[in-house]
Amino acid sequence: MKLEDSVNVSVETEYLEEQSLPEDDRFVFAYHIAIRNDGDQGATLRTRHWFIADGNADVHEVKGEGVIGEQPTIEPGETYRYSSGSVLQTRVGSMRGYYVMEADDGTLFHATIPVFTLALPNALN
Repeated sequence: MKLEDSVNVSVETEYLEEQSLPEDDRFVFAYHIAIRNDGDQGATLRTRHWFIADGNADVHEVKGEGVIGEQPTIEPGETYRYSSGSVLQTRVGSMRGYYVMEADDGTLFHATIPVFTLALPNALN
């Protein structure tokens, strides 16, 4: 298995109505990430690289070290979970990106964060 295929990312999202102000074009979403290491060596999450798009096709790029102040090492068979959030100016948007991971042997590789949708309930019906 290639290193790029050894770490799998899944995402769940939710709209945070109590923190949003639609009349001010402020829509707040939480996303819950699970990063699973299906490989045969540990992998440390070094950096993140996000592309956040709103419904107006405006894309905001975010880069940084680790996630939520951590650079976790995920051992084979383990899953690391965290939650974070994003504020959009539209009712619908999307996020995608990748993590730069470092395998125990020092090899750097990308773990893809698949595109996911941020949307108010029933906004896409």
